[in-house]
Amino acid sequence: MRVLVLGGDGYLGWPTALHLSDKGHDVAVLDNFARRGYDAELGVESLVPIASLADRIATWQELSGRTITSYEGDLLDAEFLFEAVRDFAPDAVVHYAEQRSAPYSMIDREHAVYTQHNNVIGNLNLLYAIAEIDPAIHLVKLGTMGEYGTPNVDIEEGWLDLEHNGRSDRVLFPKRPGSFYHLTKVHDSHNIEFTCRAWGLRATDLNQGVVYGQQTPQTALDPRLATRFDYDAVFGTVLNRFVIQAVLGQPLTVYGKGTQTRGLIDIRDTVECIRLAVEHPAEPGEFRVFNQMTESMSVAGIADLVADRFPGPVQIEHLENPRTEAPEHYYNVKHTGLVELGLQPHLLSDTLIESMFDIVGANKHRVNPEKLRPAVRWRGALKS
Repeated sequence: MRVLVLGGDGYLGWPTALHLSDKGHDVAVLDNFARRGYDAELGVESLVPIASLADRIATWQELSGRTITSYEGDLLDAEFLFEAVRDFAPDAVVHYAEQRSAPYSMIDREHAVYTQHNNVIGNLNLLYAIAEIDPAIHLVKLGTMGEYGTPNVDIEEGWLDLEHNGRSDRVLFPKRPGSFYHLTKVHDSHNIEFTCRAWGLRATDLNQGVVYGQQTPQTALDPRLATRFDYDAVFGTVLNRFVIQAVLGQPLTVYGKGTQTRGLIDIRDTVECIRLAVEHPAEPGEFRVFNQMTESMSVAGIADLVADRFPGPVQIEHLENPRTEAPEHYYNVKHTGLVELGLQPHLLSDTLIESMFDIVGANKHRVNPEKLRPAVRWRGALKS
């Protein structure tokens, strides 16, 4: 199949492109390199050095003999996007090309507006491109488990069978997102579902949990193929941050009591989930939703696990939670759809955590310790 990966220079986009190429698909990547720009803005960089996209593509061709096509541009530029889709003529489009950080979206009004405009309008341009160029293209869109919030009922895979006043219907699962970033993902889901219903498009919405890890079999082949390892309090995910703090001898910073529960997924499972979705497309007119996670754990539980596995003393520090979220909540997520398609999950293991300690140890000189502490507060966004 021909697969266009939007955001193909990013943390997940690049390993996804490699994984799909390695499995025999013809792959193209599209990116505007905004993620590298956020590093410059925030004064931080990936823990693991990352090569330019051109060098990455050349290295992959050198090692595998396979070519990855690249397009440089922005989804907000509809003319460019339409031309890229026409030129590559994909069977599937994998959409990662959005600002992906909740804290970044909560810095202030400007960052909230940027995130909403960039994500929602870019996705809307993409829907029009698919509808006008080739409605048979299968859209595989990365959402987030954060769309759901923490309802006091089981979280189904996207849809809910509802009974009310003696009548029943099947509706999109109610959403209660926790940031302006998560709200963009909800808006995207609604826009995609509408275009499936109104225009007959086909789409798979993958509501993903917190990703951990930095290596896939393909990125591990050569340092020039490495993907990002974000550790800062704005873009870094919680397990990655705890591993770095342990290696540096700093306390693991748990927000609040740490009883908040997160859905988790290994980066190797992320790229495999995308492959499964691409190779088993939704039907025309179908808006299909999978909850892309493999296990769940409390933030305090993650901290305890890292502390237990690290070969040295580790302290845990509880900070005031900068976010607005329930400190304790029910959390039971249905996530069977991808397993039914063939996913064999990598659950969080001692071996994986120990390998992350090694990666951090080799690159700890690149850490800016000041960037590990939370500086963005949800209510602080109102100050500007």
